[in-house]
Amino acid sequence: MNTKSIQLGIKSLLAVVKKHDAEILTGLGIAGMITGTVLAVKATPKALELIEEKKKEEEKLDTVEVVKTVWKCYIPAALLETLSVACLICASVTSNKRNAALAMAYSLSEGALKEYQDKVVETIGEKKEQKIRDEIAKDKITSNPVENNNVIFTKNGHTLCYDTICGRYFESDIESIRRAENEANRWMLEENYIALNDLYDLMDLPPSAIGAELGWNMNDGYIDMVFSTELATDGRPCLVVSFRKPPHYYYHSRY
Repeated sequence: MNTKSIQLGIKSLLAVVKKHDAEILTGLGIAGMITGTVLAVKATPKALELIEEKKKEEEKLDTVEVVKTVWKCYIPAALLETLSVACLICASVTSNKRNAALAMAYSLSEGALKEYQDKVVETIGEKKEQKIRDEIAKDKITSNPVENNNVIFTKNGHTLCYDTICGRYFESDIESIRRAENEANRWMLEENYIALNDLYDLMDLPPSAIGAELGWNMNDGYIDMVFSTELATDGRPCLVVSFRKPPHYYYHSRY
C-alpha cells in the first residue's frame, strides 16, 4: 500500500468520525459508564478486605478513615466515569450545534421555497397555480385510495376529506375546517406558535406522531389552508385539505 492510499484512507476515516462524532461520543460515554460501574463492583471486595484489615488496627472507623482506606481502589472507576461524563457533555454540545446549523439550513431552504412559490403565482397567475394544486391533490388521492384506509368520523359533517400531511381520510365539512383554522390562528396570535396536533384537535381529529414535531410560528404568518375538490377512488367527492405554507420543524423556537 502506497503513501497516497494510506492518506486517502485516513482522510476517509476522519470524515466518517467527524460526521458521526456526536453518536461516537455518546456511545463512548455510555460504554464508559457501564465499564466504570463494573470496575467499581469489582473493586468492592478488595475495599472490604482493606476495611477489615484496618479494623484490626482500629476497632472503630469513622467515615473519613474508611474513605482514606479504600479510595485508591476506586480510582480507575472514578476516572472512567469522569471521562464518560465528559464524552456525554461533548456529545450534547456537538449535537446542539449541529441541530442549530440544521435549523438555519432548513430556514434558508424554506425561505427559498416560499420565494419560488410566490414567483410561480406571480408568473402564471392564481388560477393556473390552483390548477397545479388540483392536479397534485388528484395524484395524492389516486396513489392512496380511500378503500385502503379507515375513514375517521368527526362530529363536524359528512363530507369526505383528505389530510395531505398525514395521508388520512376523514369526514367533516369546509365550514368546520375553516372555523378550526380561524381558532388556530387566534391561538397562534396569543401564543406565537401552534403545533399541528393542536390544529387536528380543533378539527376533531386524533393526534399523529408527526403532529407533535410540526407546527407554525407567528413570525411566518397565519395558517392558510387551501382546498381542492376531487373524486375519490370510490366515486365520492373528496375535499383535499393542504396548506399554502406547510407546517415545519423548529416552529416553537423561531422568535
